[in-house]
Formats: sequence, structure tokens, C-alpha cells
Amino acid sequence: MFRLPSRRALLLAAPVVFVATAVAAGLFSRNIPSNLDLALKKPTSEGLYIAAIAPEQEPVTVGRMHAWTVTLTDAKGKSVNSATIGINGGMPQHGHSLPTAPAVTKSLGGGRFLIEGVKFNMPGWWEIDLAIDGPAGADSITFNLVL
Repeated sequence: MFRLPSRRALLLAAPVVFVATAVAAGLFSRNIPSNLDLALKKPTSEGLYIAAIAPEQEPVTVGRMHAWTVTLTDAKGKSVNSATIGINGGMPQHGHSLPTAPAVTKSLGGGRFLIEGVKFNMPGWWEIDLAIDGPAGADSITFNLVL
């Protein structure tokens, strides 16, 4: 038989729930760093490539689907036309990932690749992570955006 918790049990549990909620909120509500790198063109982590991202349409707004172009060159600036690019990302302030699963849908030539299916569901600090596997090897890069 199911029994409801006593009033005393509920009163004793309330402070524990309150503290746990406050701790969780603190862990997932980090401030935006004052020195956050907002560059949309930079070398990858290992320096194998130079990557740039740009939205297909501006302004970048919350709540709608976006397409982005990735431009990829090798370390010497020569276009990389053949690469596999994986996309991930999320919101470091809240500890969650992108609400969609963006993917490269086509190569545009000249080292440019179209990413479709990007959506930001709230304002704040977002990261776009790219995993690149191209002629020079595998590398990665993270871009920061503040909406």
C-alpha cells in the first residue's frame, strides 16, 4: 500500500532540496569569461588548419534554424576541399548541448562547407565545436558566440 510522506518528512526534506537546487544552479550558471575569444577565424587546436565560420544570414537570432559556412585552409592558407567535419556544441553556462544535430550538407568549393541545422534556443554564451579530418590529419576547434 502506498503511503504519503508525513508532514514532518516533507519539512525536513525541503532544506535539502533547496540546497541541492542552489548548488546545481551554481554549477550550471557560469559567468561569461571577460576574456572570451570571440574570433570567428583562427587556427585549429593543433595548428593543422585555419578555420573560419560565418552565418549565412545575419543577425543570428534565437529560436530559428541557421545555416553556417565553414571555410577551411591548411596552415599555409591553401584551400582544403576534401575534409570530413563533425559539428557539436552547446551552452557552457547551462551545461547543455545544441538542441539540434547540425551537419555539413555540401561542399561549396574553395574550401567552403555548408552546415545546416544550427539552432540556438536561448540567449547567452554558445560554443560551436568542429572536428576536422582532412589531408593534414585530424584536428579540432571551438568557436564562441554570445547571443
